Amino acid sequence: MATLQLTATTLTVSLTRVEKFFGLLRDVEVSLTAIRSIEAADDALEAARGLRAPGLGLPGVRKIGTWRRPGERSFVSVRRDQPAVRIELSGCRYDVLLVGVDDAATTAAAITAARSAAS
Repeated sequence: MATLQLTATTLTVSLTRVEKFFGLLRDVEVSLTAIRSIEAADDALEAARGLRAPGLGLPGVRKIGTWRRPGERSFVSVRRDQPAVRIELSGCRYDVLLVGVDDAATTAAAITAARSAAS
């Protein structure tokens, strides 16, 4: 399961070896100042929109990889029955980070507070 780690200036998404392998992804580190918006998504699988390219998509079970749609490239690591945080970015490799977490509302609030403190 992917984990989010906050520092005073950065947000890091760390993946397991399995997620890196099947999703063809690496860990991502972004500056808190690059975050445009944050929201909690109750249905993480539904929140991943677009076409998978590349990555792993098991319908109704798991999505790991890069999802693309016009004007948007998303980093996705979500699973069934788990909420997620959706983080919109500017000036980064990905336009959106969609990461499954157990308590999405609390995680979104913590990132928002850290972002406010970094500004």
